Amino acid sequence: MTKQKYYVVWKGNNPGIYQSWERCQNEIKNAKGALFKSFSDEKEAKKAYEQGYETYKKTLDFIDISDGPELNSISVDAASSGNPGIMEYQGVDTDTKEVLFKMGPFNNSTNNIGEFLALVHGIAILEKDLKKRVIYSDSVTAMSWVRKKRCQTKLKRNDENEEVFILIDRATKWLKENNYSATIKKWETKKWGEIPADFGRK
Repeated sequence: MTKQKYYVVWKGNNPGIYQSWERCQNEIKNAKGALFKSFSDEKEAKKAYEQGYETYKKTLDFIDISDGPELNSISVDAASSGNPGIMEYQGVDTDTKEVLFKMGPFNNSTNNIGEFLALVHGIAILEKDLKKRVIYSDSVTAMSWVRKKRCQTKLKRNDENEEVFILIDRATKWLKENNYSATIKKWETKKWGEIPADFGRK
């Protein structure tokens, strides 16, 4: 279960304390010079808000809008029931949460494979959409595999997961044949909450 977080918005559309990243995001969106910070304790959040930004920043680090996720981006994630087990993955618009693609379910696969495929799928979409240049993933493993241009899974290929391995072959081939310009960034779950593409099964 995801631990409850509290988001203090000192400067934004409507300053206050919010209990979800989505609400906080709405209050800082398009707000010039917005200032906010997440807290895991409600009392600390209230104290920081009452102190005001100027007092709070003298003793603790703060997050300004430049430290938040870039909303004009894609976020990707995967989910699996069992490891290996039934896997699916998707990519969404970070700002609107619109589902841009959703694949699966696939049998006898792993979460890491799903994260890898989602990341490559998202990068390929960005190469066709020049309006967005950033893609977020919360998987260090998937990001590493993409950099190396190969899926380093230890899962054995068989008749049950042949469909997934065909996608892996296609993804690695695409990586080796294309020089993409998209920027891959790590989604900072501790700061921002669950990635927008999360399946909500934790």
